Amino acid sequence: MTSLTAFARRTRRPAAGARPARTGRDSGRPAWSERPRPLTQAAKALALVVLVALVLVPFLVIVSTSLASNREVVAGGGWVLWPSHPTLRAYDNILSGGIVTRALGVSVAVTCAGTLLSLACTTFLAYALARPGVFGGKPVLLLILFTFLFPPGMIPAYLLVKGLGMLDTYASLVVPVLVNVFNLVVLRGFFQGIPEELYEAARLDGAGDWKILWRIVLPLSKAALAVVGLFYAVSYWNAWFHASVYLESDHWPLQQVLRTYVIGGAQIADTGLSEAGQVSAPQTTQMAVLVLATVPILLVYPFVQKYFTKGVLTGAIKS
Repeated sequence: MTSLTAFARRTRRPAAGARPARTGRDSGRPAWSERPRPLTQAAKALALVVLVALVLVPFLVIVSTSLASNREVVAGGGWVLWPSHPTLRAYDNILSGGIVTRALGVSVAVTCAGTLLSLACTTFLAYALARPGVFGGKPVLLLILFTFLFPPGMIPAYLLVKGLGMLDTYASLVVPVLVNVFNLVVLRGFFQGIPEELYEAARLDGAGDWKILWRIVLPLSKAALAVVGLFYAVSYWNAWFHASVYLESDHWPLQQVLRTYVIGGAQIADTGLSEAGQVSAPQTTQMAVLVLATVPILLVYPFVQKYFTKGVLTGAIKS
């Protein structure tokens, strides 16, 4: 009798006007998902603040040191968190003509030209490999993936560049890395995800492969193209190893010059003189060059950020 009474209490309907308990489905959350506790939310917020501080504080120190005077840098032990008298003397010294200005121009030119060429070659090759029935498509794809798993070493790459007569030319910074396998796979997967009905409808209207690529595929692939273009631009802008192997110092890009400043500790002749007649503080010049090497990519990223997640996830899932 006691068990029957307990069962009736558990299954008894709620009284009229009583508000039923909200379940996970009613609250907009899955049934297996619990509502986060205030302590958990506070811990997540604290972790986010710490991560943001770990990124922003070093960047703030770099910018502040580049804007500080020699006296402040020396008094601060080589680093300044907030300059009391900001000055652009370090930027004026390195941009007044000389190796840094020339290296900045080389980096901009190589990045722009290399990104356009790599994006064009990757797009054409990915479109060809994404279409069924292309002659030799599968063997070419396997060969490309083989180079991704087993990349050539430094010596074979150097001998190839030397054999092609590209030593001490800017082509050596572009041609050996013209097509990236990862970017190719992302674009190929994105092209394969385009409905086949669009291709068939275009062919019924008399469109050829080039017209289909230009009028249909490329407009639908803006997100993937923006992401791949950003990957290529960052890769060309940050490249320094190939420049150190293939180029003479007169043709170095900005990243190789930055490496010489920061790691090698070299003082280039165009660093300028302070009012006291002494060479400008090394930390000030180094941080100014570092800011010049970092800010351009930071300015480009916000324009493609909205395409970043969509392009990468779509190409990766459908590949």
